[in-house]
Amino acid sequence: MTAPSTRYTHSDGATIAYQVVGEGPLDVLFLPGWISQIEQLWELPALRRFLERLAGFGRLILFDRRGTGLSDRIVGSHSLEQEVRDALAVLDAAGSERAALFTYLLGGLVGILLAAEHPQRVGALVMYASIARTAWAPDYDWALTVAEREALVERNVRGWGELDNEGLRTLAPSMADDPTLAGWLARMQRLAASPGEARAVLQAANDLDVREALERVRVPTLVMHRAGEGGWDVRHSRYLAERIAGARYVELEGSDSFPFLGDSEGILEEIEVFLTGRRGSGGPARTLLTVMFTDIVDATAHAARLGDGRWRDLIARHDEHVRAELARFGGREVKTVGDGFLATFEGPPSRALRCALAITRAAHELGVEVRVGMHTGECELIGEDVGGMAVHIAARVSALASAGEVLVSGTVFGTVVGGPFAFTDRGLHELKGVPGHWPLFALSA
Repeated sequence: MTAPSTRYTHSDGATIAYQVVGEGPLDVLFLPGWISQIEQLWELPALRRFLERLAGFGRLILFDRRGTGLSDRIVGSHSLEQEVRDALAVLDAAGSERAALFTYLLGGLVGILLAAEHPQRVGALVMYASIARTAWAPDYDWALTVAEREALVERNVRGWGELDNEGLRTLAPSMADDPTLAGWLARMQRLAASPGEARAVLQAANDLDVREALERVRVPTLVMHRAGEGGWDVRHSRYLAERIAGARYVELEGSDSFPFLGDSEGILEEIEVFLTGRRGSGGPARTLLTVMFTDIVDATAHAARLGDGRWRDLIARHDEHVRAELARFGGREVKTVGDGFLATFEGPPSRALRCALAITRAAHELGVEVRVGMHTGECELIGEDVGGMAVHIAARVSALASAGEVLVSGTVFGTVVGGPFAFTDRGLHELKGVPGHWPLFALSA
């Protein structure tokens, strides 16, 4: 699925940027947590998959709040009531008469008012890590005080748009050291608002309260929260579920605030069942495959020694050999990755193992060595591409292989043990980003 195009609509003197992706009878309007830049949302693979899954339920409608992202950045003071009118303007522009709302963090405040005051436009309300009040009160004593929130605003702004971001450690503790996520969030912040604009947006939310509207919410409501989440206390969601008539409450495991990290599939399944009555109909297809990564060892050194022209010729011959062996053994080229290939094989991994040996022999005859890594597991089918943990494991195994070596996971070894293959035990290894210790085996020629 390609990223959707951005369109504009007008609401009370401001231009609001929005997108519509997917099709079907059900509309889902996402109310952003605080800042966003809707085109940058699609640049993080985990978030892209999350949004594409939501779009599988029907039409997904996204927009940037006024004052942030691609919407008008210079606007006067505005209220939650104004944000409700902005959301209605987006629904009108998207041709949506009635939509389910999916809220996150501060988006919950707008979703509550929208559902309470315009029930004819809201078919359902899905609230994840959402709130009805932002600051401490005697009967809401788990929230931060206004002074504590102001201090938090200043800490956020101090590191705004930088890789070492305090907010990342709070909102995504399981991935706080991931450079891809850190780079994406830093760029998101820079594109969504300047530090001064971010301060103004956050300060405007220091003391907001829509609790009086909760008893007027009469649409079907699903409330979800991760019990260990550190960004917003789980009692915010418990409060919502207790005071919205008929609300369904689901407390999930995990510590990440971002819904697209951790067990995001659990969140998506709850949403799908709630909105459609079905489970598992909108996700990407999954199948069992053997995943193989190949990579030329010391490619840069070879290129420097041979020169650009001769190196291009050698790479062309190498690629021809790899494609010929894939065709011979029934492998499917998914894509080239750097100086190597990502390929998959259906059925038992025997043909993949024979193909890997043939590729290493052909490369050796060309005067280069390749490393090959392999794992068998369940993969997501994403168009012509593949994804999922099985692909990540195969890539990590490949990175540990030596020159001329075919290194496989214990899963591959266990599948073909007793067959015509000989292996050398390489012991247990940690694979970056993959839980546990994994036994690896080198395939003998």
